[in-house]
Amino acid sequence: MNLSLTELRAAYAAGTATPRDVMAIIGERCEQYTDHNIWIHQLTATELEPYLKRLEASSPSALPLYGIPFAIKDNIDLAGVPTTAACEEFTYTPQRSAFVVKHLIEAGAIPVGKTNLDQFATGLVGTRSPWGACKNSYDPSMISGGSSAGSAVSVALGMATFSLGTDTAGSGRVPACFNNLVGVKPSIGLLSASGMLPACRSLDCITIFALQCDDANAILAVAEGEDATDAYSRNNPFANHARHYGQWQGSLRVGVLPAEQLAFFGHEEYAQSYQASLAAIAASGVELVEVDFSPFIEAARLLYEGPWVAERYIATSPLIQKRPEALLDVTRTIISAGDKGSAVDAFRAQYRLKTLRKAATAVLESVDCLLTPTACRPYSIDAVNADPITLNSNLGYYTNYMNLFDLAGVAVPTGFTGSGFPFGLTLVGEAFTDRRLLSVANRLQQLFQLPLGKGQGDYQPLASVPVKDQQTILVAVCGAHLEGQPLNWQLTERGAYLQSKTMSSPDYKLYALAGGPPFRPGMVVAPAGEGCALEVEVWAVPTAEFGSFVAGIPAPLGIGKVTLQNGSQVSGFICEASGLAGAEDISHFGGWRGYFANK
Repeated sequence: MNLSLTELRAAYAAGTATPRDVMAIIGERCEQYTDHNIWIHQLTATELEPYLKRLEASSPSALPLYGIPFAIKDNIDLAGVPTTAACEEFTYTPQRSAFVVKHLIEAGAIPVGKTNLDQFATGLVGTRSPWGACKNSYDPSMISGGSSAGSAVSVALGMATFSLGTDTAGSGRVPACFNNLVGVKPSIGLLSASGMLPACRSLDCITIFALQCDDANAILAVAEGEDATDAYSRNNPFANHARHYGQWQGSLRVGVLPAEQLAFFGHEEYAQSYQASLAAIAASGVELVEVDFSPFIEAARLLYEGPWVAERYIATSPLIQKRPEALLDVTRTIISAGDKGSAVDAFRAQYRLKTLRKAATAVLESVDCLLTPTACRPYSIDAVNADPITLNSNLGYYTNYMNLFDLAGVAVPTGFTGSGFPFGLTLVGEAFTDRRLLSVANRLQQLFQLPLGKGQGDYQPLASVPVKDQQTILVAVCGAHLEGQPLNWQLTERGAYLQSKTMSSPDYKLYALAGGPPFRPGMVVAPAGEGCALEVEVWAVPTAEFGSFVAGIPAPLGIGKVTLQNGSQVSGFICEASGLAGAEDISHFGGWRGYFANK
């Protein structure tokens, strides 16, 4: 069973699955992968029951994340469940959930459990935990990436639709790369850090792992929001920011690194995957421009070689002073260095960072966004255990600078190496360009069309069952609003979900209208005996969003009634006869996708 938002929403709406069914499947998958060391605490049946009972008293259309399972990194609080940060001696049980977790649960999401991590979120490898190294979802001999290791692997292996991680130096991006996921590292403060154990409080942010960009955007829309109890929380300053998400249209100028600034640390397959990804992106019409990455590289070194390690020391100082043996040797070694800096060191580093930031700003202003490899290379668990600090440091080459510069980033999968290991790129932009980056990432995801996670199962279409809940309006779409097409975001951004894939009654003609991009079809009622059945999708649009959706439809298109193959009628796109001048009759292709497949 595929756990993407689209699949689960359609299954719930159709009545072909319930949250209990989904959690039972997840339980079986968790049993299958116990040797991967994913969970520190998986919720018991008793602990899950209140969440399931609440959903059974509601309806799928009443909650935006109804029955959507998610995993939580175990340095983020879930009420009534221990938070360990992968250190047993540190454990406490919070009475309240983290701000973000609370919002997700209120929206109908179900917590599956707390996931394994590099102890105190110190590491990019996923091996630094008393609960064992979290194994990669594609190759158990390889690292999963950290510190948000279990969160990424839980989604990749089909145990959650999405998960929460954290990111100080790359922990929301490196695990996404190594497990074929989308990783959203939001602008600092966009997601409240209340209820999250800090690593570096001034730099940390909660992150989102998801199967696809549409899912990530929907989760971000629920989770974001200013929190008065978090001094670092910030509200998105752009009005209607959620409406800025979609598949990026038009020209795109992207900054890439010159060859001499690339680093793959001897991993030829990652170097080849990078070049292959760039070639495909360039062939799709994106302009790639070489930029100077040196200020980003220098800033990356400041994170661990400069005074910011002192923030990690502050977060753990009570334990490290009283019981240093409670920490793993490698964690203690790294964090203890934070007690050695001075105020002079801190100010000098701040001055240098300001200079580097100015240079980085000039780079970012010259392009729509920056594009880098997400990680330099994968490593085996054995290799990291043999040299834990050097190899971990290598993994931060493309990531460590981002929060120091107050930037946003989205990691997106773009392929697999010759040996079958995931590879991906990261899009980088200024703070609060999160939706722009997600839109570009969506364009890349549509371009590369990779499978969704190692353990998510094959895509299976769902039966067509009308939604009876009056809080949504069913809308049949036949062209640019179809799933994966350029205007589908106008539905998903409004919380609409795919209810069924079906055909119209055999009474219609389809025309390719003049103009574009985006190119649009016109669906019209045919004269008696001249029509045919056409491919359509039926989407459930929240009633409160229907008006704004219709208002954005340009002439000659509009909304009328469309008859489906089962004889039922739903709202759908129709076209005025006046708009058919110069249009091409494409009815014989059976639909919009069939037309483009044969064009």
